[in-house]
Amino acid sequence: MPELTYPHPGATRAGELPAGWRHVRHRVPLPAGSFDAAGAAVLGWRLHRAAGIRIDATAPRAAPGVTVVSRLGVGPLRLAAPCQVVWAADDDRRAGFGYGTLTGHPTRVEEAFVVERDDSGAVWFEVRAFSRPGRWFMRAAGPAGRAFQRGYAWWLGRTLRRLCARPTAPA
Repeated sequence: MPELTYPHPGATRAGELPAGWRHVRHRVPLPAGSFDAAGAAVLGWRLHRAAGIRIDATAPRAAPGVTVVSRLGVGPLRLAAPCQVVWAADDDRRAGFGYGTLTGHPTRVEEAFVVERDDSGAVWFEVRAFSRPGRWFMRAAGPAGRAFQRGYAWWLGRTLRRLCARPTAPA
């Protein structure tokens, strides 16, 4: 079984991100009544695929232990990012998962993608992560690498809002 490349597995579940790491938190409102569709899009990889990320997963749905390889880029410039799902939630208030990096990923990170329904019935999507560079080119990227991670969170939020506005549209 592959090993995670960072300590604190599961820290994104409660939202208490560890000190000494870069943190990303991006939260966006989703359309009213979209909880079920949004949760299904997150847990079934549809969100990531609709955002332009190639996903190869060992299961059709996020669950603890599922291995996921995200691929971004084109041709020989495509970067593979292996992760393992460390937690998942699917109930009437929360749907989502957190995954952590495995050997070969360019960063050491745990990221969570969570849809939540609050007490008022409002639906929210949040990306939260803690990270450090894992390979030389990510260290060399400096602020650009951090900006990419924030931009990626923003793009996922925008993509999920679009999917929820048209839940039957193909991804």
